[in-house]
Amino acid sequence: MSTFVTEVEFELPKGYVDPTGTVHRTGVMRLATAADELYPLKDPRVRNWPAYLIVLLLARVVSKLGSLTEVNAGVVEGLFSEDLAFLQDLYNRINGLTPSQLAVICPACGAEHVVEVAPPGE
Repeated sequence: MSTFVTEVEFELPKGYVDPTGTVHRTGVMRLATAADELYPLKDPRVRNWPAYLIVLLLARVVSKLGSLTEVNAGVVEGLFSEDLAFLQDLYNRINGLTPSQLAVICPACGAEHVVEVAPPGE
């Protein structure tokens, strides 16, 4: 019997640097709920600037980041661009928003293949 994974551990490429200079790289993201996707749409920051939605989504689903006591929108805003893109990609993958198959090209022979991508944590 397989276990349903609702949380995924991650390591940021660069890491969040807090005001004291401490770098936080490891964390946990949980699967999004309907509420996670709906409630931020009511936020005036999202209504005035739709791109801000990902900041609020990630602040809701990143349950742990290093030794921080809370992950909020301010923390997500302080991430380096590479780390924000990493978390956005992870969010899409664990919530089934990206394909589970990828087309790849073999570096040795140049042939194209379709490969299955395992969900994170498997």
